[in-house]
Amino acid sequence: MSDPWLHIVGIGEDGMDGLLPATRAVVEAADVIIGGDRHHVLSDSVTAERLAWPSPFDALISDLEGLRGRRVVVLATGDPLWFSVGTRIGRAIPPGEIVYHPQLSAFQLAAARMGWSMADLETLTVHGRPVEQMIAFIQPDARLLILTTGAETPGQIARFLTERGFGRSAMTVLANMGGAEEARFDGLAESWDHVVPAFNTLAVECVAEPDAALLPRVPGLDDALFQSDGTMTKHEVRAATLAKLMPMRGAHLWDIGTGCGSVAIEWMRGARYTSAVGIEPRADRRAMAAANALALGVPRLELIEGEAPAVLEGLARPDAVFIGGGLSESVFLAAWEALKPLGRLVANAVTLESEAELISLHRAHGGDLVRLQVHRAEPVGRLTGWRPSMPVTQWSLVKR
Repeated sequence: MSDPWLHIVGIGEDGMDGLLPATRAVVEAADVIIGGDRHHVLSDSVTAERLAWPSPFDALISDLEGLRGRRVVVLATGDPLWFSVGTRIGRAIPPGEIVYHPQLSAFQLAAARMGWSMADLETLTVHGRPVEQMIAFIQPDARLLILTTGAETPGQIARFLTERGFGRSAMTVLANMGGAEEARFDGLAESWDHVVPAFNTLAVECVAEPDAALLPRVPGLDDALFQSDGTMTKHEVRAATLAKLMPMRGAHLWDIGTGCGSVAIEWMRGARYTSAVGIEPRADRRAMAAANALALGVPRLELIEGEAPAVLEGLARPDAVFIGGGLSESVFLAAWEALKPLGRLVANAVTLESEAELISLHRAHGGDLVRLQVHRAEPVGRLTGWRPSMPVTQWSLVKR
C-alpha cells in the first residue's frame, strides 16, 4: 500500500484560522492545492501551486493521478465526505493513499443555528442537481436542510411547497455561516421574496395546510397524481407490486413497459439513491412518464424508447425488474439473466393470454403466483354498491 500523498481538507468561512493545527500544517506544506475560487481565497496565505476545478469536472481524477508523488491538497467546503468531492475521489483512488480532514459541515452549522436535532431531519443536496428532487421529501412536519445550487434555489423550492399546499412552511436561508459575512433570511414559502447570496443553505420546516397534497414515501400514491391515458398500474396493485420489488438504498430497477411511469417513480421515491430505467416504445407515454417524474420529485428517471428484449442489451444490471407490459418468455429470460443475485422480479398480467404466460413461467421457474382484485364502493342509483376492477395476476420471485 502506498503512503498517503493526497489530503482532502474541509475548510469553512473562517479559512485557515478554523483548521486544526495538524491540518493547517498539511495545507501549508502542500506542493499543489486544488479547489474552487472561494477555497483559494480562504487559503491565500499559503504559497503553493494553485489549480482550479477542471472543466469538465470528471477530469479531476485524471488530473489528480498526474500529480501522484507530490504533496497534493484538495480543498472542499465543510465535510468532504458529505455530499462533496471527497466521495467521488475516494471511489477512484485507493483509500490508503488519501487522508481526509473534515470540518464542520453546512448541515451541522445550520442545525446549530436553527436549534434542530440532526437525528430528526432530512439532509439533502440540490447543488448541481435537479432542484425537483427535493419534492419527494415534502411531508407534514418534516424538517429539511438543503444545500442549494445558488441564489435562485430558495425561490424555486418556495414555489414547490406552495403549489403542493405547504405555503405556510417556514423557510430560513443561512449564508456564509461561520464567517464575518454570515447572514440569515427568514420567511414563509407562500410569500418568499428575499434576495439571498449565492452560497447558502436552506432550512425548511414543512407545514401542511388542510388541502395539502399528501405524498408519502411508502408506495400507493393516488392515481390522480399521475398523468395517464388510463393504462397504468392502479395504486392498490402498485403498492403490492412495490412490496415485492422491495426498493432499497441505491438499488436499480428495470421497468419494462413503463407506461406513465408510476411503478418506476414510486420505486425511486421508496428509498434514497435508487435509480430506474423505464422502457416504453410509445413517445406519448414516455412524455407522460417524464412529466410525472418531475412533478413527483424523481427527475432522474431514465426513459428509453424500444421494446424488450432487444433494448435490454447493454443496460446496467438491475437489482429488480418489473414487467408491466410486453410479457413473453424471451423477455423474462433476458431480464432474469441480467438480474443480480438476490434480485427481485415481478410481472403483472391482466389479459387471459398474458395470464397463461405467467402460469407457464411459474410452472417452470417457481416463485409466488397470486391474483389481486379491488372492489370500490360506487353509486348504484340512489344507493351504493361494490364495483369490481379487472383482476390482476401477479408473479414474483427472488433470484437466489
